[in-house]
Amino acid sequence: MEVERIQTLAFSNQLKELPPQFIRPVNERPENTKAVEGVTVPVISLSQPHHHLLVREVAEAASQWGFFLLTSHGISPWLFKRLQEVGEEFFALPQKEKEAYANDTSNGNFEGYGTKMTKNLEEKVEWVDYFFHIMAPSSRVNCDKWPKNPPSYREVTEEYNKEMLRLTNEVLELLSEGLELEKKTLKSSLGDEKIELEMKINMYPPCPQPELALGVEPHTDMSALTLLVSNEVSGLQIWKDNKWVAVDYLQNAIFVHIGDQLEILSNGKYKSVLYRSLVNKEFMRMSWAVFVVPPHEVVIGPLPPLLNDYNPPKFSIKTYAEYRHCKFNKLPQ
Repeated sequence: MEVERIQTLAFSNQLKELPPQFIRPVNERPENTKAVEGVTVPVISLSQPHHHLLVREVAEAASQWGFFLLTSHGISPWLFKRLQEVGEEFFALPQKEKEAYANDTSNGNFEGYGTKMTKNLEEKVEWVDYFFHIMAPSSRVNCDKWPKNPPSYREVTEEYNKEMLRLTNEVLELLSEGLELEKKTLKSSLGDEKIELEMKINMYPPCPQPELALGVEPHTDMSALTLLVSNEVSGLQIWKDNKWVAVDYLQNAIFVHIGDQLEILSNGKYKSVLYRSLVNKEFMRMSWAVFVVPPHEVVIGPLPPLLNDYNPPKFSIKTYAEYRHCKFNKLPQ
């Protein structure tokens, strides 16, 4: 079955208004759910000289927001530039070449080039195409799924993967300390060296009526962490205190999302952030999300040292595969 790609539709030159399947219900449209002005999200520098203050800043952001921007993280601006260049070059390829990497989510084949399809007539389609593949550990990587063009894609992405592994370790250690646990607790609870990193490049083409559509509908990530960078076109909004807050672009900063698995492990102390992505009438927005997830067989539940008579478990215990199945199929957890 041939899939209509959002990019093809957006650049068809005949599209003056949105087809009905992209128009959100009235209560979801950006024109009716505007973000509040003047609220700034937490920005945390890893160069903070006082370690205990850094731990506190990270723990407070994870508890109160489920989100923060990370600066002074040691990743070179040149690497961000190259990462974005190879991603943009892939999406600029002829359609036939991209389709050679098409995934088939109906058969559980998520790696490759995709467009999120509706499961039923009531569901709306998001204004986004994407490329998804596993980056780590090496035993789970299938380079046949990675783009061959541009030729430097693999080299750049492998270099970025090294930095993401380093940063994942650092952030998980800080979050563990924020729970007054040993530094390695969260990493070991998520599978230690078997933790998986998944890359998802999101491409949001210009949209003729951005006030009616969404690039990504409101959701929390099933990951433990999501580490994201974007091009300079803003669009990310997070839910805080019953309203949407716009996240401004900050050059070379990494957007850190707390995901469902850390909310469960922390027994609710850390919040899995609810967020959405808006689209733009004039400009293409792109983002590079790295999902930090446990292997499917790892059992996730509230960490026993955090539980007592006053803080009983708030979440059930299940494997990540079971959790993922429930989340995908919108079943109770």
